[in-house]
Formats: sequence, structure tokens, C-alpha cells
Amino acid sequence: MKRSFNVVFVSNYINHHQIPFCNAMFRLLEGRFLFIQTEVMEEERVRMGWHEKQRPAYVKCFYEEEEFCRKEICDCDILLFGGTDEECYVRERLEAGRPIVRYSERLYKTGQWKAVSPRGLRKKYQDHTRYRRGPVYLLCSGAYVAGDFRIVGAYPDKMYCWGYFPETRRYDLDKLMEEKGHKGAEPSKDKCVAWERTGDGRTVPGQQESGGEIGNGRTPALLWAARMIHWKHPELAVETARHLKEKGLSFHMNIIGDGELRPRMEELAERYGLGELVSFCGFQSPEAVRQYMEKSDIFLFTSDRQEGWGAVANEAMNSGCALVAGHMIGAVPFLVKNGENGFVYEEGKPEQLFALTETLVRDKDLCRRMGRSAYETIVGAWNAEYAAESLIKLMERILERSGEDVNLCRAEDDLRLLPCAPAPVLWEQSARRQTRREWKERNRK
Repeated sequence: MKRSFNVVFVSNYINHHQIPFCNAMFRLLEGRFLFIQTEVMEEERVRMGWHEKQRPAYVKCFYEEEEFCRKEICDCDILLFGGTDEECYVRERLEAGRPIVRYSERLYKTGQWKAVSPRGLRKKYQDHTRYRRGPVYLLCSGAYVAGDFRIVGAYPDKMYCWGYFPETRRYDLDKLMEEKGHKGAEPSKDKCVAWERTGDGRTVPGQQESGGEIGNGRTPALLWAARMIHWKHPELAVETARHLKEKGLSFHMNIIGDGELRPRMEELAERYGLGELVSFCGFQSPEAVRQYMEKSDIFLFTSDRQEGWGAVANEAMNSGCALVAGHMIGAVPFLVKNGENGFVYEEGKPEQLFALTETLVRDKDLCRRMGRSAYETIVGAWNAEYAAESLIKLMERILERSGEDVNLCRAEDDLRLLPCAPAPVLWEQSARRQTRREWKERNRK
């Protein structure tokens, strides 16, 4: 189907998480797509491998060709805007009442109580709420975004499920699953004994339990990968390893990343005597991280509510990992069906994280089923091609009804949590109660 409109995407900078989606938009719109980069990438991101050595042909930089970019922003049929807080790029278009599709993570990552701030509310009104009846729509990059914008009265009935769409890889799934696991030397029995915690907090040797050897004879492989900063909670990965060791289970955990907390994490692992069970791999390129994921059975995603989306979830699931993730991570309610393609634990309840990970280490068949289902979730819908096609269909509807105060969430829309489906308002307390109910139900079985 030929599309006769053009789209301009304005964001802070192009990176490896956005390129698959942009490539799909460029192809589906037959070249009528432009990405305008508003700033130079931070040095930290460049060191992490986010920088693209060769700039795609559809990318223009606002700071290099300002006059050209301003004209494209004003004249395009529909504008996709997000990733920057600078409203100056779109103010003229907003005042002219021309269609804009915004994307955003949460307004209140550190707490919805901040919504009581008069200064903050004035800012939200200026940027969002006053356009509630105009042709401005919101892609919610995270399951809690719609609730935050509902608080400020913005985008009524014009909010849609969205996320981030890193590269999706198609594997021979049987081969991928067969090659998972840690191939290193099996820990000796004197390093894999069960441990018991005493009343004063010490750990002492206890009764030996059976290990967690997987079907190909390899040790179950666990992976944690992120910057080592407070809200990513790398300590939960180390504590999980300690729990598995105390249970006497065979496993190996790779911890990827660097940051201010790394020395403390290495000291903690040494104190727990994790030795050969845990490897600190330091900084790795995005490609290397994917290779680790392809060999891992379980991916631990321990961030708190400040993780607006978390593209690492897409990548781990696409790599066939069984995900164990905190419920307040933005991607989790959209991507993870608890107990089917991953496990969800209640944020602030590390004992749930430990127990759910232990279940996967012990039950190789369940772990593999979840990994397969996780893979299908990504290749089936939560990928760049599906997202681009869905967004273009939504944009067509917007342009058909241009100038009208219209609710584009129709009763016949697919109500599953898929890209560009109407975004449900998920309140934080409701999500916490649901996760708690699922945990109690699981324990009753």
C-alpha cells in the first residue's frame, strides 16, 4: 500500500535502539521520512557503544542545518516528537494546530506525589494539557505513562502503547536454546554445598542439595547487565547469587557493566564467597551483551521505578532468556505475562526475586518454555517492523480526521497490549496489588 504523506521524527539523537524503527519507517514510507537530531550524544553513551559510526542518510542535525530543519518540522504532514524536553522545536507547529504524535516516558519516575507541585503543574499545562483538544497524540513508552498524564489531564482518549524497539533477531530457536548455559568447569562439590543462615546473620555449611544442571549438561547461566548505579540495583544480582549458593545449586552468573557501585559489588561478592560462581565482566559493547544473552538462560532485571522502559528487556527476551523483572519497570507490564514468558516480582520484595530465580534454576523445562515464549513475544509484535506498521496506520487515521476533535481509540481496536493499541491507565497501587496477588496465588499451588 502506497503512503502519500511524509513524517519527520525529532529527538535528541539517533542510537542503536532507534535505528531499527527508523529504518522500518523509511522503508514503509518509501523514503518520505526524516530524523532530526537535536543534540550531540553524551560522552558516556558514546563510550557505551551507542554512537553510530556512519550516520543514516535520513538523519539531519538541527545544530548543523537549523533553517532546513525548522522548515521540515513546520511543513511535514505529521511530526513524531520526543526524547527532548525542549519545546522550542515544536512550539510553532503546536500553535498552528498541525498534527503531532509525541512519545514520552513517565512524568513522575521518582514518585507521583510530585504532581502536587504548582510549578510542575504549570509546566505540564504549558507543554501538554492546554493542547488536550488539539491534534496532539501520545505514545506511552512504558506502562505507567498513561497514569501520569491522566493526573495532569492531558491527551484524553489519545494515548497509545509504545516502547523502544532495538534490533530484533530471528534465530533457529531450537539451536539457540540448545546452546544456552555456562560451559565453564563445573564447580566442585566443596564449592557448591548448601548453606544455612544462623540467627546472628552468619552463613554456615548445611545439607548438600542437587544442582541445577540443564539438558545439555551445562550449568544454568544467569545474566545481569546495566550501569552500576543505585536505581539499577546491582546488589540484587549479587544477593540472588548468594541465595542460590546457600541453596546448594549449581549456576554461573555474569554481571556486565561499570559504574560507581562496581567496587562495592565486587567486595560484596567476595564477602559472600561467590568466587567462581560470579564473574564481573565490566563494560561490554551492545553486540557483546547480545552474545552473552544468547548464552544465558535467565536474565535478571532489577531496576526500580526510575526505569522508564528498559530496552534490555526486549533484547533479553529476543535472545530467549527467561526474564525475572521488577513490576515497576516501564516495559514489564507491556512485555511480560507473569508466569508465561517471564516472572514478575514486587519491587521492594527481594525475597520474591530470589525465590523466582531459584525456581527457574531448578526447573530447566519451565525456564526453557519461558525463554521460548519470551522470544515469540518480541518477534510476534514488540519489534520495530510491527511498531512502524502500526504507527503508520494510526497516523493515517489522524490525517483522515485532521482538524477534528476526535477520539481515535475505537471500540473495535485490539485491546491487547500491543504497539499503538489504546494505552490503559495502570495505577501504581493497582499494579502492586496485582503482582502481590499473583505471588500469593503461585505460593498456594
